Amino acid sequence: MRVLYIGGTGTISSACVSASVRHGADVHVLNRGRTQERRPLPGAVTSLSADVTDPDALAHVLTGRDFDCVVNFLSFGADDAAAMVRLLRGHVGQYIHISSASAYHKPVRRLPITESTTLRNPYLRYAQDKIAAEDVLRRAYEEEDFPATIVRPSHTYDDAHPPLPGDWTAWDRLSRGDEIVVPGDGTSLWTLTHADDFAVGLTGLIGNAQAVGEDFHITSDEVLSWNEIYGVVGRVTGSAARLLHLPSDLLPAVAPDWFFSDLIVGDLQHSAVFDNTKIRRHVPAFRPVVTWSQGARRLRDWRAGHEAATRPDPAVDAVLDRLVRARHAAAEAAAALAP
Repeated sequence: MRVLYIGGTGTISSACVSASVRHGADVHVLNRGRTQERRPLPGAVTSLSADVTDPDALAHVLTGRDFDCVVNFLSFGADDAAAMVRLLRGHVGQYIHISSASAYHKPVRRLPITESTTLRNPYLRYAQDKIAAEDVLRRAYEEEDFPATIVRPSHTYDDAHPPLPGDWTAWDRLSRGDEIVVPGDGTSLWTLTHADDFAVGLTGLIGNAQAVGEDFHITSDEVLSWNEIYGVVGRVTGSAARLLHLPSDLLPAVAPDWFFSDLIVGDLQHSAVFDNTKIRRHVPAFRPVVTWSQGARRLRDWRAGHEAATRPDPAVDAVLDRLVRARHAAAEAAAALAP
C-alpha cells in the first residue's frame, strides 16, 4: 500500500503514521516540516514539504504521484475538501478525511452516539466547518464516485499531549496542588481515546473497500466524568485535585480570549458516549486497551523526560487563575445575597 498522510506529526496522526509503517506500507508524509521535534517521523517515511493551505504548492508536490490511500488530517472546511477532490480525482484509491465527533448534534439528544446521529453544532464554528467539508465529500462520492471515507475522532491524546483544557499548564496546576476550574458540575460524561488505540481503527480502514462511502467514529469505550478525569491526574501526580465548578456559559464572559472557552461551550460540556459497533464490524482488530489511568501514567512519565516541552505557559496560567478568581467571586456574591 502506498499511503500519503497530510499532517503526520500531530497528536493523532503521528501514531497512525507509525502504525502504517509497522504494517509494511510505503508511507509518505506531507506537511511544512516544522513540528517534528516532539514526534519525529520514522526513518522509513518519505517526507514531502508543502504548505497545505497553498493549492499551487500542493499541486506542485503531488502532480504525477498516485496513492492507494490519502489520509488528510489538515482539512478544516468546504473549500479545503473541494480542493482535495479536484487535486486527487483519478489519482487516489481511497481518500480518508479526518473530521470530528464535535460535529454530532448539540445538545446531545440520545446516548450512545452512533454514526447515524444528526450532524449539527450551532455553538462551535470548528464543528460547522467540519460538517461543511463532509457535505462536499459526500456529494463527490455520490455524484462522481470519489472514494471518500469520513473518520470522526473524539477527544484523542497521546503521551506528549494531555487531554485537558489548558494542556500541560492545567496538568502542572493539578500536580502542584493549585485550584482549577472544571466547567459545570463536573459530572457530564466524556470519552478519552489514546492515539495508539485510534491508530488501530484508522489503519484498519486503509485499503478497506467496504469503508469507501462510509463514515466512522473511532473512540475508546471507557466513559468518565470530568471530575474523575481530573481526579486521576491528581492521583498519578501525587496531589489531591482541588476542583472548583463554574457554569460553562460563563467561560466566554470571563475568558473570551481563551481558545478553550468556545470549545467547552460547544463540545466539552456535553456528554459524549459512543457506540463503536460500526468500526469494530469493519476493523475487528479495533479493541481499545489504554485506560485513562494508564494514559495518565504515560503522560506523567513522558513529562519527566521532557521538562522543556511541558513547562506551564504563563499566559494560559493567567487565564486559569482568572477563572479561579471568578469562581470565588461568584461564591462570595452568592453568600452575600443569602438570607
